[in-house]
Amino acid sequence: MTGSLVSPGTRERIRDLARPVALGLGRLGLTPNALTLIGFAIAVVAALAAATGAWLAAGMLVIFGGVFDLFDGALARATGSASRLGAFMDSVFDRAGEAVVYVGIAAGMAAGGDPGGAVVAAAALAASQMVPYTRAKSEGLGFTPGTGMAAVGLAPREVRIVILTIGLVIAPTAGLTALRVALGAIAILSTITTIQRIVHVIRQQLTQEQG
Repeated sequence: MTGSLVSPGTRERIRDLARPVALGLGRLGLTPNALTLIGFAIAVVAALAAATGAWLAAGMLVIFGGVFDLFDGALARATGSASRLGAFMDSVFDRAGEAVVYVGIAAGMAAGGDPGGAVVAAAALAASQMVPYTRAKSEGLGFTPGTGMAAVGLAPREVRIVILTIGLVIAPTAGLTALRVALGAIAILSTITTIQRIVHVIRQQLTQEQG
């Protein structure tokens, strides 16, 4: 029982939808690594928008960047150009892009007179970074090989992006409190997800010892 809000089947269907768009981008001469860097650039622009208090623009850029992030992997798989370097680039720039958005939000909330919200944004950043770290560390040590760990836990990256986008988009009308709630939810759900992944690894180790 993984407890994930996004099933492997849902991930596969989303990848299938991304494939034709990714191939179209490939025909324009873009490589998977180029798409990875473009996705990171979108995150940087979203962070700048958030830092200036342009919450709606930031939210639209975050969801667009989240969708765009599907294309690099989809293009690599469709063209048979998947590589360890590409996987490394994708993982590193995904983490960097997510982090820079939270930094932008924290700056924007502090500038908007909500220092408490900036602290919550920092908490969301810290908690969200633990989710991919537990996956990378566990897989590096031989636990849950392949992409199995991606399906463990309540709030993988897709869920965090949706929650963050909702908070950003409604912030102009509902106020920064709504964004603070979204950030708090991300911090809590990310922490739960990290705990779920730790428990999952512990159970694997116990099973191996008993076997």
